Amino acid sequence: MSLNDVRTSWRAPSTPVNGAQGGPGRVVRLARVAAGLTQADLGAATGYTAASISRMERGKQPMRDMVLLRRIVEVLGIPPHLLGLAPGHSSPGAYESTPHASGPATRVAGTPPLGEEGEDPVRRRNLLAGLTTTAASTVLGVTPALAAPTLSGLEDLLLHRGAPGAGVEPTRESVAVSLAASRREFRSCRYDALARALPARIALARALGQQGAVAELYNIATRLCIKLGEDGLATVTADRALTAALSGAGALTVAEAHRMVSSSWRRQGHYARATEVAVTAARQLAADHTVPEAERLSVQGNLYATAAYTAAKQGDRHTARELISEAEATATRLGREEQPGGTTFFGHSQVLLHRISISHLLGDCGLAIEHARRVDVTRLPSPERRARYWIDVARSFDQWAKPDRAFQALLAAERAAPQEVRRGSVRTMAVGLTRHDRTLPGVRAFAHRVGALN
Repeated sequence: MSLNDVRTSWRAPSTPVNGAQGGPGRVVRLARVAAGLTQADLGAATGYTAASISRMERGKQPMRDMVLLRRIVEVLGIPPHLLGLAPGHSSPGAYESTPHASGPATRVAGTPPLGEEGEDPVRRRNLLAGLTTTAASTVLGVTPALAAPTLSGLEDLLLHRGAPGAGVEPTRESVAVSLAASRREFRSCRYDALARALPARIALARALGQQGAVAELYNIATRLCIKLGEDGLATVTADRALTAALSGAGALTVAEAHRMVSSSWRRQGHYARATEVAVTAARQLAADHTVPEAERLSVQGNLYATAAYTAAKQGDRHTARELISEAEATATRLGREEQPGGTTFFGHSQVLLHRISISHLLGDCGLAIEHARRVDVTRLPSPERRARYWIDVARSFDQWAKPDRAFQALLAAERAAPQEVRRGSVRTMAVGLTRHDRTLPGVRAFAHRVGALN
């Protein structure tokens, strides 16, 4: 029997598929078998285990969860009334009636993760069901996790084993194009493309002897390594960036290289040294008036914000607050959001993003969410920043024991930048959230997509 045959039989009043003759479990089983799905397949699509689906189909587990019923209706195309839902209450594709913006958004499927307390929990759970990401051309609802970008080419370059040719003549124009492409790929979280292209681009800049471009590319490489959890490589690329910067790059590039060195020290657990490196670089840059003030203040503010985050990582509440206040004062002096041509930006929004992270690190999850409410996500300059914002919101809600809102924020991060949610911290959160799979439909599918359950 095909699924079309089953759907045709639903319209016949005497059909044994009728929910009154065998209950909703029998309806689900017949539709599932006709669709060629296993119980594990249907479970993955609805956020339940195969064992739970089996018990429901056999009538051993009541099917009272309205979110689950609507999800099954969507996946299997069952008429809603056969599962006790009002006719037209839910139908295949109903969850797609709320537009999903492709660009920046402050709301997820119509419900704000940062909503006020006392929000109707039933409404919230129903909306969470709509957030479940479904595969475009399958009813399984689970997209296999993408393989992590390989950094083997960068490793070969660092070990002087050579690098693949860029296929272009080393000129100032070709290096500028390569640098601009690297910035775009990082800001848009196209980490796989960036990982493949960076070794040749670094080699191209080195062939031309442009130390400033070499340093900037190694700075980008450091940030990429940190994103991918390759802390050992990040230490090497940060050192290469600083070496190249000190060999003839401008003051801004030198300062940014110091920031990458600070970040690599922090990743190694050397918090005091990491804080010192960033603060010293900020003070040195403040005394250098050879660069335009706006760009100087932007880089300087980022250094203070980075140092504040590192101090919070160490648990030094006093130093973290002093340094983030210094970053705030710098943003006030700057007076606007500034992105001086690289992969970073600075302004009051960046300070707020760091305040969220710092509050979370210090255990002040409520304060972190208060800071998050003040961020206009639509004004964040890149998918990378928007995804990082949502991930920090998710961490804060997770710390606050609000798994539904943490999951909403993670889905928003995935929509902003799918490759950003492959990070280890997201996978750890996803594993923890699967404990709530009965009330968070789709959380297991999400965990599979980010590689947490593979």
